[in-house]
Amino acid sequence: MANKIQLGEQWYILATSSPADERRRVLKDGDSFALFDRFGDIQSVGMGEEGLYHGDTRFLSHQELLINGVRPMFLNSSVKESNGLFIIELMNPDLAAKGGKTIEKGLMHIFRAKLLWHGACYEHIRVVNFGLEEVKATLSIEFGADFADIFEVRGFERSKHGTILEPQCSTNKVLLHYRGLDKTVRKTHIHFDPEPMEISSNRVDYSIILPPKGETHLYMIARCEVEGHEMQNAEILDYISALRQAGNYIESHLKDRCKISTSNELVNDWIDRSSSDLVMLTSTLQQGDYPYAGVPWYSTTFGRDGILTAHECLWIDPKLAKGVLGFLAATQATESDPSRDAEPGKILHEARKGELAALDEVPFRRYYGTVDATPLFIGLAGAYYERTGDLEFIRSIWPNILRALEWIDKYGDVDGDGFVEYARRSKTGLEQQGWKDSHDSIFHRDGSFAKAPIALCEVQGYVYAAKLHAAQLAELLGDAQLARRLKEAAEQLKRNFNEAFWCEEIGTYAIALDGEKQQCKIRSSNAGHALWSGIASQKYAERVATQLTGSDSFSGWGIRTISRSESRYNPMSYHNGSIWPHDNALIAAGFARYGFTDLAMKILTAMFDVSLAVDQHRLPELFCGFEKRSGEGPTLYPVACSPQAWAAGTVYYLLQACLGMSFDPGRSEIRFRHPQLPPFMENMEIRDLSLMGASLDLRLQRYPNNVGINVVRKTGKAEVVIIA
Repeated sequence: MANKIQLGEQWYILATSSPADERRRVLKDGDSFALFDRFGDIQSVGMGEEGLYHGDTRFLSHQELLINGVRPMFLNSSVKESNGLFIIELMNPDLAAKGGKTIEKGLMHIFRAKLLWHGACYEHIRVVNFGLEEVKATLSIEFGADFADIFEVRGFERSKHGTILEPQCSTNKVLLHYRGLDKTVRKTHIHFDPEPMEISSNRVDYSIILPPKGETHLYMIARCEVEGHEMQNAEILDYISALRQAGNYIESHLKDRCKISTSNELVNDWIDRSSSDLVMLTSTLQQGDYPYAGVPWYSTTFGRDGILTAHECLWIDPKLAKGVLGFLAATQATESDPSRDAEPGKILHEARKGELAALDEVPFRRYYGTVDATPLFIGLAGAYYERTGDLEFIRSIWPNILRALEWIDKYGDVDGDGFVEYARRSKTGLEQQGWKDSHDSIFHRDGSFAKAPIALCEVQGYVYAAKLHAAQLAELLGDAQLARRLKEAAEQLKRNFNEAFWCEEIGTYAIALDGEKQQCKIRSSNAGHALWSGIASQKYAERVATQLTGSDSFSGWGIRTISRSESRYNPMSYHNGSIWPHDNALIAAGFARYGFTDLAMKILTAMFDVSLAVDQHRLPELFCGFEKRSGEGPTLYPVACSPQAWAAGTVYYLLQACLGMSFDPGRSEIRFRHPQLPPFMENMEIRDLSLMGASLDLRLQRYPNNVGINVVRKTGKAEVVIIA
């Protein structure tokens, strides 16, 4: 199984066995998600992560469909393009029947369809007899619930547990329930229609008698309940009503955003899956929509992940950024709490709702151990304004932005050297607090670990961008003095950064400065983020771009997290040689920012190739950094989240980078700076692109030396400007 262990007091995920089947199927709705094998079952095999989860607790840990006591034979399964429905097709194997007769394999077709809606998993089972004689069989469903916390599933070992309560059964219902040490009772209500022939606390049996071409339909609902917590729409719907409501919800969210199609159907498959994944991963909170980080390990609110996902999707769906900013403003730390690595003004890293978090057995109930979410929050606020011109919303979160700026200068830069550093204060929190937060991610050339406080390369760029964005907003809100101070501080930071972090010895920016202000001289993808933020000087930016696209860093599938020339390089590691799609997207945007759009196209092409090779065209959280070889796909990382929000957003940010697209709400202009399309994409259509109340449909055509852009439809006042 996958163990969550402590090594040097650092949390990270380690796989001690392979997944039973890489083709697992995922559904998610709100605070619920489910992982099934390709048969549609839930089994405790492989890494043991399959199940129906709600609020960080597993409410169904076993489910298996049997016919005459054996598993059906697999035909096919897929999650619909919209991610709303999981379809499974099975058939009977050769079955012994009463009287010595045999039901030959393939006479019965078994169809299963599953969906999640408002804390419940709905299932429809249809059995059809395609034989010429009547068939009699017993169809059984086995089930069980361990009510494990997600951290237990990850391997966290507890000294004490709550109590599994006595199951309750009626003619067509089973109640499985558990009283946790947090005094909360968690319940799984299982409902069957029609009434089964036999029912117990872990199994139901149906006697099926089908004439030739006859069919029967069965329905099962597993609903999650947390006592004392109001569940959205707790009533049990019938399957068709749930299917209709879920479909309408997905359709409305897909309809509300900008739409993209290209001349390449394989690119369209990648875009469509990414769009559906983002809808599926997004939960509607009090403050608006928020993309949960990923399934299964991170299906909750993460500050950094939400911010960067919103950045990637800002041009197609700015409402997502508004929801992220609203939630993070509402959960911004207001006091100092070392146990949670919280300080006034700091932006949330992670929030959990399970039993272990409630008991503080894990520190993540509301945890602030991230050094970068605070400047990234300010940067997203500025980018949101540049995309929408929504100054009223910015005004509403301006006090939060000011508190975040204060945190940067007061708590982020304790020693006053002008750089933001981190050092863990919580005894059980994260040791490394940048986006590469595994315990071994920041080190020196000899492999020795850097000692805190640590100033990360990319974080200084985030702070630089945050101060420039905040200066622009301050000016718009009438505080010219603050705007001037922030601009001056940003300019000084840029000068200091290029002096302190550039390392001629390795030809790039050092990944970090350690607690003694010594450079960690490691060639890493972090340096590419310095281009994304704009803190890099032009001369250094060109050298960084050249190095990141050289063979030591670029595998053919993308840019590795660290170069293969480094001592701790390992293509199978989480952060020391793997490839992360979102990391590549940010770097590509940085390349385009400095005029290296051809290199951004190289990354777009690599990620497109990955989308062709992975299941369902779904980019995973990360994959291994092995060299691309002819006739082989990328090597998957065994415990990567898939789907994962900022991986799903990658395609949009890559397209934006290659098109050089930006927005000026003051002039109502949509700008394209040196736009390019790759050879595998002759044209692209962008529909319902909005700005300041205007809406446009654009058609982009690739030519040998440029891209032509035609406005096909326009309502409202907005102009398209092409900078050649």
